[in-house]
Amino acid sequence: MSQATGKGRNETQWPTPAIDGHTKVVGIVADPIGQVRTPQAFNALMAARGINAVVVPLQVAPGGFAAAVKIFAQVRSMAGLVVTIPYKESILPLCDELTDAARQVGAVNIVRFVRGADADADSVRMIGSNLDGEGFAGGLLEQGHALAGREVYLAGAGGAAKAIAHALAGQGVAAIGIHNRNPERAAQLVAELQRYYPQLRAYVAPAVPRDCTLAINSTSLGLAEGDPLPFPVDQLPPGALVAEAVMKVELTPLLAAAQARGLTVHYGRHMMETQIERMAQFLGLL
Repeated sequence: MSQATGKGRNETQWPTPAIDGHTKVVGIVADPIGQVRTPQAFNALMAARGINAVVVPLQVAPGGFAAAVKIFAQVRSMAGLVVTIPYKESILPLCDELTDAARQVGAVNIVRFVRGADADADSVRMIGSNLDGEGFAGGLLEQGHALAGREVYLAGAGGAAKAIAHALAGQGVAAIGIHNRNPERAAQLVAELQRYYPQLRAYVAPAVPRDCTLAINSTSLGLAEGDPLPFPVDQLPPGALVAEAVMKVELTPLLAAAQARGLTVHYGRHMMETQIERMAQFLGLL
């Protein structure tokens, strides 16, 4: 998930959580892991609320992912997992139950471990949900960006993109064009959107966005130094909003290019900030 407004924010002194034998642990699982900013923000919230819980980053290689998740579920002090790149779809078959949001988008970004009353590890159930779309749309709204009637260009068709697309459709955007390097995945997402939201104009978009008022990067491009832009911004109309889901750096190359054109930008951290409290609620910590 998802950081920082330049040097000042990167140097923020986050509260240090008190950790003891009663601390509830939440793992955030990713590969790579260096881009995540959820632990700092989540732990600051827990410290501010006086809740004895902590999020820790866990880098797990793909080959050991399923086995690792099963082991985490056996750790009785673990409340659950936050799941990010590249495991939001891989974790689906490992869950015992899915919320409507996770089922609809076909991806999970948070898992709650539910244990029997006797805390018997053998009775652990994994409940998966997806708060990415809710967090992204909520972040836009909280920053004052109206969504109803928007013409949206969305780069990406993976787990985060699906969640974002469904959430924006639910907020009443007029159209969503999906672009992905794999056109078949883009077409699959378009078909899903058309099935759930028949009033929405959903289509496979070209590589270059033009007639849209909101252009979003939900790919991993921007995480690694030297990544190409997920899409060019030079043909976007004046007044378009360019938004990121990437949070490794605040001003990604995409947002820097958009700013240079005088376009409004929306940082990836807003999605995380909106999700944090909802994640804590889902995990039963609030």
